[in-house]
Amino acid sequence: MDETKLDVVILGGGLAGSLLARQLRMARPELSMAVFERDTERGFKVGESTVEIAANYLIRRQKLNRYLFMNQLPKNSLRFFFDTPEKDAELHRMSEIGVYHLPPLPSFQLDRARLEQDLIDMNVAMGIDVQLGATVRDVVLDKENGHRVVVERGGEKRAYRARWVLDCSGRASPIARQRGYRRRTPEHHIAAVWARGANVADIDAWPDEEFRQRARHTARTLSTNHFCYDGYWIWFIPLSCDLISLGIVMNADKFDPAWRTREGFLSCLRAHRAPASMLEKAELVDVGSYAQLSYRSTKIFGGEERWGFSGESAAFTDPFYSPGSDFIAIENDMLADLVLRDFAGEDIAERSAIYDAMVQFRFENTLLLYSGLYQTFGSFELFKEKCFFDCASYYNLWVDAYMQDQHLDLRWCRTQLRRKDLVLEAMRNFNRLFQDAAREMKRDGRYFRKNLGHQVLNGVEAFGVFDGLGRGRSRREINDRTEMIFNKTRDAVVSMLRDERTEIAPEAPMPWSPSPLPRGPLDLDQFMGDTDLRTIGPRTASADPSAGSRLELADALAE
Repeated sequence: MDETKLDVVILGGGLAGSLLARQLRMARPELSMAVFERDTERGFKVGESTVEIAANYLIRRQKLNRYLFMNQLPKNSLRFFFDTPEKDAELHRMSEIGVYHLPPLPSFQLDRARLEQDLIDMNVAMGIDVQLGATVRDVVLDKENGHRVVVERGGEKRAYRARWVLDCSGRASPIARQRGYRRRTPEHHIAAVWARGANVADIDAWPDEEFRQRARHTARTLSTNHFCYDGYWIWFIPLSCDLISLGIVMNADKFDPAWRTREGFLSCLRAHRAPASMLEKAELVDVGSYAQLSYRSTKIFGGEERWGFSGESAAFTDPFYSPGSDFIAIENDMLADLVLRDFAGEDIAERSAIYDAMVQFRFENTLLLYSGLYQTFGSFELFKEKCFFDCASYYNLWVDAYMQDQHLDLRWCRTQLRRKDLVLEAMRNFNRLFQDAAREMKRDGRYFRKNLGHQVLNGVEAFGVFDGLGRGRSRREINDRTEMIFNKTRDAVVSMLRDERTEIAPEAPMPWSPSPLPRGPLDLDQFMGDTDLRTIGPRTASADPSAGSRLELADALAE
């Protein structure tokens, strides 16, 4: 079998693969490259909602600003609605978290089929060899002689030799499976069903005038709309093709296989009064499902052997907060950087190992936002604190760092990795705090008490401060905001669990100790204690003998 020699082979022409090919071609046009994609037409895929890192990547790195605003929908932030235990609340009576204005940083609702086809067309126009209907039959990794990829297309097989092979093929991920890198995440067992719906009622045409006025007639339809319940959530996401993406994600023990059909899925959604009110005339165009969403690969970048993964070939955490395209942005940046440095003659082994460790760290950090915490979703009172904590931390730390390309700075990455254990322990502490709070509120009958008639529609109050992101803030500025986020969240949750008349002293310490919080029911006195734990509280004068230990984690998060 004749072999064609290439510089780069990309497996998969979906979102991750097509963006990576475009990124490499723009950076180094002389590279010989081929993209092999099994499907001949771009079909419906979930993952429509982007958040700020992915949007920054698409605009800044991919130069797609004009395309996105002309061909896709702008996103009006996240939006959450809360129901009664009986799931019978009318939409306008539900408590709501969202905004009354477009957010200061852009994001988008993507029609994935359209975007992926447009990217393929752009790549072909740039001279990239994009082969549709090409099934990868074999991959043999061979750094010395070039990796050998056998592709079947139109009944004929052809072999390619490439210096680099980049696996963006999604869950098929032949290299991860071949090497035994694929792992389940048993700590986060979730399932999902999704579909595209036609004739879905427009939430912005809801007949209750006070409901529309509450959000100042902003476009709720353009939000990623979540209907939140104990142990699961339902999404409504608009698409530029005038369809609505619908989905439900739940703890796997709540999953019913009957929902995998169009009739079963619609029946499931219509068991909830508010979603049902928008689906009276709806018809489902298609339907898909996964019995287990979350998984990971124990290795993502093999720069020393000149291969790597991006997108769902690498890992997947959870669709809540829409982190999937963020991971594509970061992984594509790192892979492109490794490839370009290798062709420039640089030894990339150490850089590859550090990049791999950083993506693994980000996966673990992100998973802690979800693992065990679906039980918090059904309470407006509790979830609004979790939402603020999650989103404000994301903007303050991850978005800010990405906008300055710190993820490609080895010094910054090494600093993060040195203090990874402290950061993850802080996240575990808050994970346990939210879990304990959910159990406590259910036990006392307070879980649903504010699910009707309450709103948080100010973006800063709901999701955190955007000021200064990407402009190169000082470590002190980032630390101060980090402490504010953590203190505000801890105080709010503890106050919620205590008698409402009890005020929490602003100088009370934070639960940032590397020592884990106690398991089981939350012992408020122990949790609130300021004994000998190494904690971070509000900033004090430098004369404080504990200042070094108290600021250690804040520096880890900010540096």
